[in-house]
Amino acid sequence: MNENPQHQEGRTTKAIEEQTAKLPSKVFLCAALTAMGVSLALKCSGHKHMALFIGQWAAPFLLLGTYNKIVKTHGHDQYDR
Repeated sequence: MNENPQHQEGRTTKAIEEQTAKLPSKVFLCAALTAMGVSLALKCSGHKHMALFIGQWAAPFLLLGTYNKIVKTHGHDQYDR
């Protein structure tokens, strides 16, 4: 692989990745689905603004789940191992 050794992750990033890799990807999917369900319930009960606020959490949860999956499959700097 053509990786630049000058572009390695720092200690803080490695520590965060090690901890988040322990979480199952299902956690993030469930969080996104829960946010959508709560948003729908709030919308149906007439709380329009709160429903929009909660509903916008689904995308970040899904992005965090994608990041989590990438960390699990590729890990941080493979050359540090």
